[in-house]
Amino acid sequence: MDRLKLVLPTPDYKEMILDYKREFIENGDSMDGTAGLANSETFEEWYSAFFDNLKEETVRKGLVPATTYLALSTEDNCLIGMIDIRHRLNDHLLNFGGHIGYSVRKSERQKGYATEMLSLALKECLKLDIKKVLVTCDNDNIASAKTIINNGGKLENEVEADGTVTQRYWITL
Repeated sequence: MDRLKLVLPTPDYKEMILDYKREFIENGDSMDGTAGLANSETFEEWYSAFFDNLKEETVRKGLVPATTYLALSTEDNCLIGMIDIRHRLNDHLLNFGGHIGYSVRKSERQKGYATEMLSLALKECLKLDIKKVLVTCDNDNIASAKTIINNGGKLENEVEADGTVTQRYWITL
């Protein structure tokens, strides 16, 4: 499965990223693993936050250092998805968010891309010396649960908050 490559965002990808955001907004989907793209007014605002959050010294208040990748098709360089690796966990991430968040644009779902993206991200986790990776999903997100399990995820438990049940999976590398 070498259909995807993970690359760091740069301003060269601005139009691709904005198109990705537009597709999610049009479909009313959640933009998980995008480093706050949904809440950014402009690409430049988002890119600045992405860059700040790469390092402990510059991470924005209330967040943890994280690296966000674009998942591009190796065939045509199309932006398929985005995936975010948090370098460490805070209390909220330990219960609900995990080390990794990801999303695949609606037009590219059900093609196995999320499984491949997560596999590639796990290799990046090793480079960050993260050997036990927490990945979570809502209990009704069957596709995400399958993606996590296909990458070796073992369900530890489910936690509930505000009517939402989150499944917590650990992947040991």
